[in-house]
Amino acid sequence: MLEVVSTDTMRRSDAAMSEKGVNSKELMCRAGQAIFETVRKLNLWKPPAAVICGPGNNGGDGWVAADILQQKGVQVDVVSPVEPDEIPSALARHVARRTAGRDVTVHVGPSRDELTVLAHEVDVIVDGILGTGFHGSLRPPFSIWIPALNDCDTRVVSIDVPSGLDSQTGHIGDACVRADITATMLAPKIGLYSGDGPEYSGELICGELYEEIDEVIGEVDHAAEIVESSDLVDYFAELPSNVNKYSRGSVLVVAGSAMYPGAAMMAAKAAARAGAGYVTVAAPDACANLIRMSLPSVPVIGIPSDSRGAFGAAARSVICEIAEKYDCVLCGPGMTTASGCMKVVTGLLEQDVPLILDADALNCLARASIDGIDANPDLYRREAALVLTPHYRELSRLADCEDIADMGAAIDAAQKIVWSAGSDNLVVVAKGPSTAVVGVDRVYVPMSGPASLATAGSGDVLAGILAGIVATSHDSVEDWGLLTSYAVAIHSYTGYAAAELMGPRSVIATDLIDLIGSAMQLVEDEAFREVRDAAEKGE
Repeated sequence: MLEVVSTDTMRRSDAAMSEKGVNSKELMCRAGQAIFETVRKLNLWKPPAAVICGPGNNGGDGWVAADILQQKGVQVDVVSPVEPDEIPSALARHVARRTAGRDVTVHVGPSRDELTVLAHEVDVIVDGILGTGFHGSLRPPFSIWIPALNDCDTRVVSIDVPSGLDSQTGHIGDACVRADITATMLAPKIGLYSGDGPEYSGELICGELYEEIDEVIGEVDHAAEIVESSDLVDYFAELPSNVNKYSRGSVLVVAGSAMYPGAAMMAAKAAARAGAGYVTVAAPDACANLIRMSLPSVPVIGIPSDSRGAFGAAARSVICEIAEKYDCVLCGPGMTTASGCMKVVTGLLEQDVPLILDADALNCLARASIDGIDANPDLYRREAALVLTPHYRELSRLADCEDIADMGAAIDAAQKIVWSAGSDNLVVVAKGPSTAVVGVDRVYVPMSGPASLATAGSGDVLAGILAGIVATSHDSVEDWGLLTSYAVAIHSYTGYAAAELMGPRSVIATDLIDLIGSAMQLVEDEAFREVRDAAEKGE
């Protein structure tokens, strides 16, 4: 797994590296070498290149990269806002003076038109304008240069983060470099996976660590870990020949209402497609027949409903008695937050069965607490596994905090919830453009899906996939966060497959369900390819 760091962690890493005697000049030289290697991987050998440098150490990395490119016979133009002697950072000033003394062309403070002409004359642009310390608004000349770079078709390699991107939140201000490749140094920054980061970063390449840096990164807290397909190989067991529909794993889907019967249908069918051998829906009797007609292979139990077609006052006792017979219970899709639904949620939390709370079940949970559920940990602390699947707005309600707008803030809110309960089988799946799976000890970032997943009902499908994966795992789960990440990855793959078939703007949630099997196979194939590649490299 690849560790993801926050900007605060990077500052502490820099301090720790200084204490260990790691030379800052050597770090800058290694960064420049990494950029050169990245440019070479563009299948362009000795292309004319331009390196756009800012006044800080990110710009210093750019000056080093320009120096190495020039030594390798590449025609290089360097753009700087000030003369090399006027660069405020002492180390960046030193490497800029050295590079300027070589056979490179230096352009100081070019106009937008001059930069546009240069950008069209080269085959690759290295963006070393702003680094991880940037936040807020752009100032001239960068507010002029960055839009000019984005208007040209030349390939762009950004150093560490695309200039204009907040490396913590992933937010952009006035403008941001739209990179083809981002070569991030030491470890990926959380902003590359949050907010606008995935859209502007392009392909991410992480510079290799050497021994002293690897040791330091391991000593400081990191924000998350990127889950690669090869990390999931333990979940690809073949079905045994003596399996039956019950031993494969059973799921009870507690969902639906007269207003939202489709949510229960999608969640149940997704659970079956994800491998569960026996799926049952417990739905209000006001919509039970409609769900039966839609799902002929799924038993549907009609539960007493209220006057609005949601679970009624008698639902809690009926559902809790049924739930004990299943390997996993999924509660929430399309359920509403009626008083009967509130009682169902609190009743299921008391049962000794793995439980997934999604959608309206989360809203019921939030309403049952004051000042956030982390202030009432006994409400959701339990022996059996619990998976909460909030999107950012639902997570804000659960944690009683301000609106969450980025993955870093989502991780902080989710950690409040899991740390308050202190259970190693509690997981919060913080759903967003990039999803974080938050447990007590670790935070995972599974593969993100495409924008086509941002459609009504997509979360119901993910909840069903989760239920199917949990049910088929039985009692063999060692890491609930990693198991949950597997389900998130499957969901992401269904999004890519559906976008390819339907077009990214035309995907609807029901398109995803019949692609779950193919998505599971894609995850497995990718995992074994990664394992094979690592073995060939001797890793």
